[in-house]
Amino acid sequence: HFPCHYYYYLKMKLAIATLLAGSAAAFAPSANVQSSTALNAYEESEIGTMAPLGYFDPLGYITDEDKLIRYRAVERKHGRIAMMAMAGTFVHNNHWTFDGYLSPSADLKFSDISTGIGGLFEVPPAGLLQILLFCGFVELAWWPATQLDGDYGVRLGTLNDWEAQPAKELRQKNAELNNGRAAMMAIAGTITHEVVTGQTFAEQAAAGHFSPFGDGQGFF
Repeated sequence: HFPCHYYYYLKMKLAIATLLAGSAAAFAPSANVQSSTALNAYEESEIGTMAPLGYFDPLGYITDEDKLIRYRAVERKHGRIAMMAMAGTFVHNNHWTFDGYLSPSADLKFSDISTGIGGLFEVPPAGLLQILLFCGFVELAWWPATQLDGDYGVRLGTLNDWEAQPAKELRQKNAELNNGRAAMMAIAGTITHEVVTGQTFAEQAAAGHFSPFGDGQGFF
């Protein structure tokens, strides 16, 4: 039998691989030299096309407008998930948890769950199933992924009243994409660092342990 820590690191590596693959797909490279003039013109004025890269598709993934729209929607969704993941990292690393029990039958409190990525594997299977079912409900019914523009009508007063102030729409949607791109890289890096060093983001920051090489801490 393999020791438990072997399975833990195997799960971590799979999680990292999945995140990196999602990030690569989400950045949705967007500029095939063979693309039509119409597609180039469309993308130059489209959300997500910003300096310095502009219309960027070095691998030639984008062959038509429909594919561009779908890849942009995938990027937006992955970015939103990553932003929530990073927010959750800050909250959980600071030990801000719900009161009470996560699983009364197992005598498991919310505060008993580890603050790093390993905490995910401490949640009972029934709890993980509830999370998956809720995500499926959101994905399929509440905020369906098939709505590729990603606009579910959430308005916060004058903050994003695009109907009254249409000039805000392009700027704010570009800001969301950029923040999502940064968050995808951040959460992938956070998980990688934790697996390599054995410390959460907060623990690394508190110890000044930002490089795992040659300092006697962590994996190396």
